[in-house]
This record gives sequence, structure tokens and C-alpha cells, in this order.
Amino acid sequence: MPRLSVLAIRASLLYLAAGFTLGALILWNKGAALDPGLWRWLTVHREMLLLGWMAQLAMGVAYWILPRFSQGPPRGMAPLACLAIASLNAGILLTVSPIVGAPGTAIAAGRALEGFAVIAFAVHAWPRVRAFGA
Repeated sequence: MPRLSVLAIRASLLYLAAGFTLGALILWNKGAALDPGLWRWLTVHREMLLLGWMAQLAMGVAYWILPRFSQGPPRGMAPLACLAIASLNAGILLTVSPIVGAPGTAIAAGRALEGFAVIAFAVHAWPRVRAFGA
């Protein structure tokens, strides 16, 4: 398995553990009031699980498992895939940073980085996608 896939999948599993732990605390808070401010972390919980876990896991597995063709580098444009994974993680961190006191413009910057990550990974992966039997 390529090193980038290993790193992306490990990071996605860390997001999964953190997101489930945060979700468990929020759910526990619903039944036995721990702290009313805990509900502010619901957006962080969603961000960690939807983008941190699911999207990053999909990118890591896709980088590993998409077919390799003889023309060009075997895994496509690897620096672009690295940039996509790095900008996805930076975007997630920026998107959840207003919870801890960062300015509100960090959300817009984080969403822009996440969008860039999706586009960069799609540009990287597109040459490796072929029709079945072609």
C-alpha cells in the first residue's frame, strides 16, 4: 500500500475516533446535562465524521486501488494527491477553528481549501479512470 494511502487512512481513523467520542459526549449531554456549551461542538462532530473520516478514507483508498496504467507515473500525479490530502486536513481544521476562538472568516477559508482538495484529487484521479473493458 502506498505511503500516502497509509497516512490518509490512519488520519481518517483518528477523525473517526475523535468524531465518535465527541458524538458520544454530545449524546450523553442530552440525557444527563454535563455542560450546555457542549452543543456548540455538534458542527465539529459533523465535520470530523463527514469530511475527516468519510472523504479522507475514500481518497486514501482511491489513491491505492484505482488502476495503474503503463503510460505516465504508476499512481498518477502523486504531488497533486498529496496536496489534496493536505488541503483537506487544513480545511477541516480551519472550518472547526471558530469554536475555539478563531475569526469567522476561517470557515470560508476552510471550505475553500476543502473544495480545492476535492478538485485537486479529481484532477489527479481522472486519468486513472477507464470504462470497464476499455
